[in-house]
Amino acid sequence: MKRENMHQSFEIVYRKVDECPARDLQFSFFQMVYVITGNGFLHVNGNCIAYQAGNLMLMTPNDSHNFDIVDISEFLLVRINSEYVKEYSSKNINCIECLLYYASHLSGCILKQKEDEFLVKSIVGCLLHALKHKDIYNEDLTAHYVNALIVIAVRNISKMKPVGIKENADKRILEIINHIQSNIFSPPSLKASFIAAKFDISPTYLGSYFKHQCGETIQQFIAHYRMRLIEHRLNFSDRRINEIVNEFGFSDESHLNKFFKKHRSISLTGYRKTKKPPILQSKS
Repeated sequence: MKRENMHQSFEIVYRKVDECPARDLQFSFFQMVYVITGNGFLHVNGNCIAYQAGNLMLMTPNDSHNFDIVDISEFLLVRINSEYVKEYSSKNINCIECLLYYASHLSGCILKQKEDEFLVKSIVGCLLHALKHKDIYNEDLTAHYVNALIVIAVRNISKMKPVGIKENADKRILEIINHIQSNIFSPPSLKASFIAAKFDISPTYLGSYFKHQCGETIQQFIAHYRMRLIEHRLNFSDRRINEIVNEFGFSDESHLNKFFKKHRSISLTGYRKTKKPPILQSKS
């Protein structure tokens, strides 16, 4: 696996390609990919997601990814150092890093607000112009454009938060959500007692605090998030059921099937047959 690091705050790269230059890329930084033209498939951590012109996709540090190019594609890559994201300050957003990590590649394009598609396209145009026309003020202008993309990305990703979460949810609840997502494959780290100790909250208070902030219990949130990921594995990957069992820490296939049927009223294999994209069905 090829791993790339970056030391500057951000980097803008334009590429026009007919095939991915390398397989199984892994970065130590955030990367936003805007599709200018073309279409194909993005593979992230074993999952397959279709892309097309106008999509904005986000890869977080340590994601393993590569592209299958169907039609010649033009990309604008916006690479952002993790430290830059961590130190980014916003008047309205408590924890930008947490929200960016919240993007779990479940939907490919992170743009959920139609009006933001025009904004992003305009910003990309400005960044392309800056790349072609070097100027003493380019660095400052580019920083403003990158910051605008970060805020737009966060604004759209925030739409993927728990439905009932408060608009002014505090930093700690976002950090708890980030912890749950980061440790979703490690059941011991999802226990209420572990989370309470990690975030210095009384175990008896954690439940009411989470429900008050998010509109659902912490157990419901964990179950819903785990279900979304399992559905994604079934929809977009060719992993075997026993591989999914091991990945999510279930005791056996029966345990996973029982969990899945409780939430979707259908078996794992039944769901996969009805939902799996034809491109992956042919590989099963």
